[in-house]
Amino acid sequence: MRTRTLGRTDVEVTELSYGAAGMGNLYRPVADEEAAAAIDAAWDAGIRTFDTAPHYGLGLSERRLGEALRDRPRDTYTVSTKVGRLLVPADADGDDLANGFAVPATLRRVWDFSADGVRRSLEASLDRLGLDRVDIVLLHDPDDHAEQALDEAYPALERLRGEGVVGAIGVGMNQSALPARFLRETDIDVVLLAGRYTLLEQEGLTDVLPEAAARGRSVLIGGVLNSGLLTDPAPGATYDYAPAPEPVLDRARRLKAVTERHGVPLRAAALRFPLGHPAVASVLTGARSTDEVRDTVEQLRAPVPASLWDELRAEGLLAPDVPVPTPRTTPLDTPLEGTPSPKEPS
Repeated sequence: MRTRTLGRTDVEVTELSYGAAGMGNLYRPVADEEAAAAIDAAWDAGIRTFDTAPHYGLGLSERRLGEALRDRPRDTYTVSTKVGRLLVPADADGDDLANGFAVPATLRRVWDFSADGVRRSLEASLDRLGLDRVDIVLLHDPDDHAEQALDEAYPALERLRGEGVVGAIGVGMNQSALPARFLRETDIDVVLLAGRYTLLEQEGLTDVLPEAAARGRSVLIGGVLNSGLLTDPAPGATYDYAPAPEPVLDRARRLKAVTERHGVPLRAAALRFPLGHPAVASVLTGARSTDEVRDTVEQLRAPVPASLWDELRAEGLLAPDVPVPTPRTTPLDTPLEGTPSPKEPS
């Protein structure tokens, strides 16, 4: 699978990254065996970039990912985790479904973007992952903690990068304004932008993406299917994890009508679209099963003709200045069943 380098670092990511939130029992339980098989399927498909966080299942995602990668050569894959939420013992019984994860609430999250909190969070993540280092560390959702994240957490990450403890640092959010500020005011390497640069909407094109491109930084795109809306825009579909408003649902239906006229599934065009921007290094998607992994890879492989993007522009569904991918027949260069080298040239 093609790889790209993050910003000015030596950290490489595969064009398709595996988001491990589902491995933390997002919304419903996932058996250990099912989780391990999904990560194995991602590996067999050539994916070598894996994203997790303490938030995902109160550490369950990190533990499962670490176990699945345990016997792989450490220099053949890239791991990203996050800081900003410390996990501490909880007094109450129950589950964590209020936060979206079907796990026992034996721990609770405490926001902490202090320098000490960053180091403590990373140390705990390394322990859960069973690793002595991670490649990427992101400030996770500092929406309501912007000043502390800028004044305390970011300098701590910068020191960790300088010490060689991590290879790349950045911020991960589902808004674009604050990540753009980080790009302007700090020396981060990467932004993980969730849901704000997709085939449905391109808010990130107003600030994050041009800032990243101008400064030689990279962007990872998450939430590319807008909470599933760009999988099947049917009545009851979700958008930003809530029922999709009718105007948004209608726009998604119009996108689907265009893609289908060109013989391309909507989700295939949605997966490919962000890679048309030069600042985008990887598209990050989650999968709970081997079938979901295989479907994602096959959809990204699907040829998308230039005429599809042209019609989207003609229909007013893409602005004239929005960059689009160039046509190619094999966006993923390796067979689905193969186990290629993770460091092939971009």
